[in-house]
Amino acid sequence: MARQYDRARPSYPAALVDEVIAYAGARPGSCAVEAGAGTGKATALFAERGLRITAIEPSPEMAEVGAAHLDDARVRFVISTFERAELAPHSARLIFSAQAWHWVEPLTGERIAARVLEPGGAIACFWNRVDWSRCALRRRLDTAYASVRWGDGGLMAPKLAEFDFTAAWRERVSAVPGLGAPESRTYGWTQSYSTAEYIALLGTHSDHILLEESRRIALFGAVAAVIDEAGGSIELTYSTQLCLARAI
Repeated sequence: MARQYDRARPSYPAALVDEVIAYAGARPGSCAVEAGAGTGKATALFAERGLRITAIEPSPEMAEVGAAHLDDARVRFVISTFERAELAPHSARLIFSAQAWHWVEPLTGERIAARVLEPGGAIACFWNRVDWSRCALRRRLDTAYASVRWGDGGLMAPKLAEFDFTAAWRERVSAVPGLGAPESRTYGWTQSYSTAEYIALLGTHSDHILLEESRRIALFGAVAAVIDEAGGSIELTYSTQLCLARAI
């Protein structure tokens, strides 16, 4: 599963990485901590900018794939949850989390960040979301999901209401001494998938993986048929949401 995740999941906008580093006041050689590194997709982007990264990932399988890709002395994978990791006070200029902060215990994660960050440092959490209003195949995909009695939830289900973490982020940051100035930014971009690539992407999302096997097979077949009938490719418009706060 880790290798499929690494192959199928999208990366993140370069502009977001550059703005996060600038916001944090980080420079080549600055220390950063990543919460939920996965297979290192975001890790690699920050390592390319010269940061020294402690990449925390609870799944040994994911961490193994990430460490194999990132043969870089500046990156150290630690198998742990963010809440249990041993992190020295005021030891990081930046804490970042790609597609994972919602798994961190609310408020506990922010309190840890406030303790670990240097004064003036920053925490940056970001998520890729699909803007289904811009997908030409949305209605046909809605029908495919309805055919297996899918509900309204799930990031890859076309009926999903727009995901927005802004309000919760402001509440959580405001409740933690040592953090302040919460804000959010968005970045729009597109990516095209072949039928096989898109089905592989769906196969990395837990709500699809956990479907009863017969329903999962039926859903993937129905989605594949929609894409094949449209010429064998689907273009998704992503809106990446970035939530920021500063150590004070």
